[in-house]
Order: sequence, then structure tokens, then C-alpha cells
Amino acid sequence: MRGRRRRGKSRQLSLDQARRPVGHGGWRPGAGRKKRDGACAHVPRVRFPASVPLHVTLKVIGGLPSFRREAVARVVRAAIAAGGHRGDFRVVHFSVLGDHLHFVVEAAGAEALARGMQGLTIRLARRLNALLGRRGKLFAQRYHARPLRTPTEVRNAIRYVLLNARHHSAARGAVLSRGWLDPYSSALWFDGWKAAVRADAPWLRELAKEGRPTAAPHTWLLQEGWRRGGGLLGVDEVPGPASRAPSRAPSRAPSRAPSRAPSEAASGGHRRG
Repeated sequence: MRGRRRRGKSRQLSLDQARRPVGHGGWRPGAGRKKRDGACAHVPRVRFPASVPLHVTLKVIGGLPSFRREAVARVVRAAIAAGGHRGDFRVVHFSVLGDHLHFVVEAAGAEALARGMQGLTIRLARRLNALLGRRGKLFAQRYHARPLRTPTEVRNAIRYVLLNARHHSAARGAVLSRGWLDPYSSALWFDGWKAAVRADAPWLRELAKEGRPTAAPHTWLLQEGWRRGGGLLGVDEVPGPASRAPSRAPSRAPSRAPSRAPSEAASGGHRRG
């Protein structure tokens, strides 16, 4: 019977010794997954109380057609209606851009936000992949969320999300029609406009028949507190640069909609902001 090889006496290494590459696994310089350009740093999620809403941005991978079309917006509305009305997580406002989505949400805390966004992104990915006839990863990175702690921050976020189309059109030197609403957002169901919204266009009447896909706000800041940050919003206002909106967990409109709902995005849509 062969004898067993006796092990040498183990000894505790110093930190410097433990971090010295030995060529047989273990720590070594440059090891690990490389950071992708534009990816969010994996830092701990910010903590916030349930009384504070958040602006959430969800970016889509490159190489896909613009999301500024009615078929995509319909999927987003359905996903929000199915997964954005939880007791601890609610989607109150949204807008669909060319390659990303904006949401204003309420959550009971960081864990509830993570669970709620996980469920929402899974619904979106499955339904949008089916619509696009593809499989695999749809979103470029995990969502980014910024707590909105003051009435001014909340008002600016709502304004930026619901009026983002006017922001991009102004950046291109185009002017949208007075009173025009973005059909790829929850602007139709927002009750904080200075003047009553005209819903006489056929596409608006059809959209209104679907019913409100978003949840009613529960927090004071989203119910009424945001009005103290500057008053009611004008539907023709043009939000400022994206830097004024939460950034750190994007020709005239026709009077009625063809199969792709009316918007300046018929020529390709917005890609950033």
C-alpha cells in the first residue's frame, strides 16, 4: 500500500503575499470581467424612503429599430398595466424613446424597486422580443434609478419624461403642433396640465378607450407636492437639456395617427435623452 504524502505545515499569508500572482489561478492583475463602454458601475443601490419617487431609465441594446412606434408603445402599456400596479411598486409615468425607456415610479424601498423592475423588464423583454421576432438580451444594462426628493426634482422629472419629444424636436430645430401629446408616453392620462387636453383626434380617442395603463400615485410628492416646484405643466413646454433631468440605481405632428401613432418619430425616432 502506497504511503500517503505528508502535507507541509500550513501558514497564514500576508495580504501582500496573497495578492501575488503565482500562475496557477487565484488573483492576478487584469483578471475578471472587463467593463463595457457605457455600462453602469455595479455600486450599491441608493437607499430611499417609500415617500420618495424615482426616475428610472432603461436602455436598449444597439442595432435594433427605433422603439418610437405604436406597436412597441402598446407592448409597454400592457407590461405596465400587468406589472406596474403592485402594492410596493407602481409605475406612474412613462415615455418610450428610440433606444430607451423613461419611468417615474414609486417603491417601498430599494428591494421593492429591484423586484418591481425585474418583473417589469422580464415582461418587456419577452413581449418585445416576440414583437421583433428575435431572442436573447434586449436591455443593454441594468436600469438606472435616481430618487426625487424635492417638489422641484419631481416636477422636472415629470416634465422631462412626458415632454421629451418636444425636447428632442427643439434640438433638431423642429416645432411640434400646439397642444400635441406624445402618443408614446402617459401624457394623455396626466392630470397636471395647465389647460384641458383636447382628445378630439381619432388616435387620441382610440388611445383613451384603452384606459389608463399607469398606476395612480400614492406619495405626496407625486400626488400634489410636485406642484410646489413650479406649478402646473404646459403641454407645449420644452424641457431643458438632459442634464437637468435625473441622470444617475433620453416638423409638425400630424393631426391623426396612421398604423404608427402620430409623432415626429416617423422619420426614425429619438435615440438619446
